[in-house]
Amino acid sequence: MSERQTVIRSMHDIGLAAWFGGSLFGAVGLNGASAAVSDPRDRTHVATAGWARWAPVNAAALAVHSIGGVGLILGNRGRVVGQSGTRGNTALKAGLTLVAMGVTAYSGLQGAKLGKDSHAPAASGVDPEQGTPEDVAGAQRRLKVLQWSIPALTGVLLVMGAQQGEQQKAGQVAQGLLSSLKR
Repeated sequence: MSERQTVIRSMHDIGLAAWFGGSLFGAVGLNGASAAVSDPRDRTHVATAGWARWAPVNAAALAVHSIGGVGLILGNRGRVVGQSGTRGNTALKAGLTLVAMGVTAYSGLQGAKLGKDSHAPAASGVDPEQGTPEDVAGAQRRLKVLQWSIPALTGVLLVMGAQQGEQQKAGQVAQGLLSSLKR
């Protein structure tokens, strides 16, 4: 692997690691800890403030991951076309990446809705209570699902990236190319 390919692979992997890790921490740590805030009117505020601080880092992580992903596809386009199994894996991973980005963007929109009325009483950043206004409660219920969807999707992307790394080993490339020629 050339130095350029190593940099591109690193961008792809570091961006994905930050995206996965940040979303998992947010679900477990930040949203979970917001329930421990003593004043129910500050629980959503604390969670939305934390997510607002993370948003620029997350956007950078997605950009770095995307640049690295496009670079990997372009750098390996001959292998992606010619090696059996690689094209399907690459297309599936690209599609799943777009879905994960869409879920991440939708989650951000729901968080922005909470930010507008972040002092509404709540059980946590993603759990309404009796006094929570319905529009805030609806966004919280959606975020409760989304907070786990993002690490699940990006976790699958991590596994697929590892699988693609295995497909790049010389023995796998040779086997995949031979398999393609037999068809």
